[in-house]
Amino acid sequence: MWAHSMTVQDYQDLIDRGWRRSGKCVYKPIMNQTCCPQYTIRCQALCFQASKSHKKVLKKMLKFISKGDVSKAASEDEPMDSHIEDAVVCDFAYKGESHISQSELTPLSEDHTERVESEEKNAGETKEEVNVQKVESGCPQICTDKDTAVPGEPSRSTKIVHVPPKPGKGADLSKPPCRKAKDIRKERKLQKLLQNQMCTLGGSQLQTEDQVFLLQNSKSKTNQPKTIEDFVFVSLPDDAQHKLEVRVVRSSPPSSQFKATFQESYQVYKRYQMVIHKDPPDKPTINQFTRFLCDSPLEAENAPNGPECGYGSFHQQYWLDGKIIAVGVIDILPYCVSSVYLYYDPDYSFLSLGVYSALREIAFTRQLHEKAPDLCFYYMGFYIHSCPKMRYKGQYRPSDLLCPETYVWTPIERCLPLLEHSKYCRFNQDMKAVDEGRLKELGRVRVLHKRTIMPYSVYKKGRKGPSDEASVQQYASLVGQTCSERMLLFRS
Repeated sequence: MWAHSMTVQDYQDLIDRGWRRSGKCVYKPIMNQTCCPQYTIRCQALCFQASKSHKKVLKKMLKFISKGDVSKAASEDEPMDSHIEDAVVCDFAYKGESHISQSELTPLSEDHTERVESEEKNAGETKEEVNVQKVESGCPQICTDKDTAVPGEPSRSTKIVHVPPKPGKGADLSKPPCRKAKDIRKERKLQKLLQNQMCTLGGSQLQTEDQVFLLQNSKSKTNQPKTIEDFVFVSLPDDAQHKLEVRVVRSSPPSSQFKATFQESYQVYKRYQMVIHKDPPDKPTINQFTRFLCDSPLEAENAPNGPECGYGSFHQQYWLDGKIIAVGVIDILPYCVSSVYLYYDPDYSFLSLGVYSALREIAFTRQLHEKAPDLCFYYMGFYIHSCPKMRYKGQYRPSDLLCPETYVWTPIERCLPLLEHSKYCRFNQDMKAVDEGRLKELGRVRVLHKRTIMPYSVYKKGRKGPSDEASVQQYASLVGQTCSERMLLFRS
């Protein structure tokens, strides 16, 4: 549907029912009919923990900014927005080729609101062809009969084969366990401190409380995992090679900063579309760029307990040494930051800007949460399990998928086994559960007719010509009762 104007609360409620926007066009996939079901996914930003590969990207950017280090080892052969090692960590069981149709593997060609990087390589390897999987010595090996494997079910012919450790490998039980030098130094320091205390007290024993205090202080503190903020907001040396600045500018209605940087931002978009997505030079026009990524139906809104920048549509610009190298298009809504699209200068592909910008947007969500307590989620658009290129979104944990029938959020760990068995799934396992926001009274749907606002029941009585009840019924059932009573459906 075309949205002329929409409040941020209305759009928040719509995306929580599976809708997304592309410019001013708001759309919802028919989940049980489409070839590649698209499930709304959100990341719990406050609980997010960066994975090993995420930290690699953050460190790579940090080295580049501080030392000018250009490490291309992981950029030429590595997907921009997905990492093969994380696919194993996240327990993603890729489908064999025999279970994926050609339509499932074809990436979406239309201008969508998802960040789909064309450099991503197909990480899905056929698991069914593997008879013996190599593992570390001492760990069990799994032998699977490919002829009896059933998707979503354990194979009955699976055998566990224990491989004994190789000679010379493993711990020598006759020797004390290895310890860190830091812990040894702390223990020696404690012993020395205890001896000094004994001498000071004339050989008398230390008080029990003192001994406990010294022992507690001697224990090495557990290393806390670094957060995104530890990498992003670290103080740089005075002689840093580069300067990176992230600016948030309102795109609709356009702010003065947005207008001043429009041409430069557009040129980055044009290069991105031509190099990354192979668009011909005449396709990424200014009008297309404006309709796709600048126009928005969302009304700008400021609230006392909201973020300082307000709610609505924004461009998050990445400035490197005084020039734009990437732009993240985002919507700031009552409960989330919603990622719309990302484009970047192809010359900086080696920085894995797809991953880096997603991590920065999660950190941005956390910042906004400090001022707006209800804002605590990061929406990544659609997760498409039947398209291996789109599975990278599931690597941002913890995350949830939206049930397409009851519109309740379900942890992705519970959804993946179901999606391995069937492309379309109802995630809510309570078969008695229904859509709480479903349409209950069609007559209360609000319409706009001849510049007059009225309920559909009134409009229906005075309508001339064929009935439009079927289309109004479909609209109201898709947006839900609450939104259908707040939004105005235009009737000519």
